[in-house]
Amino acid sequence: MALKIYTKTGDAGNTSLIGGTKVPKSHIRIETYGTVDELNSYIGFCNDQLQDEASRAMLREIQDRLFTIGSSLACDPDKEPTMKMPDLLETDVTLLEKEIDRMNDTLTPMKFFILPGGHIAVSSLHIARCICRRAERLCVHLQQEKLFVDPLVIKYLNRLSDYLFVLSRYTGHLLSVEEIPWKPRIS
Repeated sequence: MALKIYTKTGDAGNTSLIGGTKVPKSHIRIETYGTVDELNSYIGFCNDQLQDEASRAMLREIQDRLFTIGSSLACDPDKEPTMKMPDLLETDVTLLEKEIDRMNDTLTPMKFFILPGGHIAVSSLHIARCICRRAERLCVHLQQEKLFVDPLVIKYLNRLSDYLFVLSRYTGHLLSVEEIPWKPRIS
């Protein structure tokens, strides 16, 4: 028999971390890995809009890393999980940096701040970037509250938001979409 999707154990507003510790669904740890899950879903949405196969493959790789991050954040840091957990590696950060550099090599240097927009794929990548920054801020909040978060998770999310920004520009470039410069109103 297949597992049921509903367990009814969360009906009272609590959930369990990996390791069994019960916490309220409003706990900062739950909010943090929920935001990572939101980011993962939104990256899937972005991927559905892209035509460049290299970018699509990279986004699938990123989605895998976000599952790794989510499982890390879902663990009770005071208990050893009974199952083998996937690892985030420094090479995952390096891969993002190499991809940023590769895309930047084809882009004109930025001479102004740009507004998100011009094409739904470009705008969607900017939204993903914003969700990523929120996930990063929540991880930093966990750290400030003395709740364990692997520092590599914060580093990865920081670099991922940079990657998503450059990917939005690169996608616009591939689609021949003109960047929208921010022209501040000065009185």
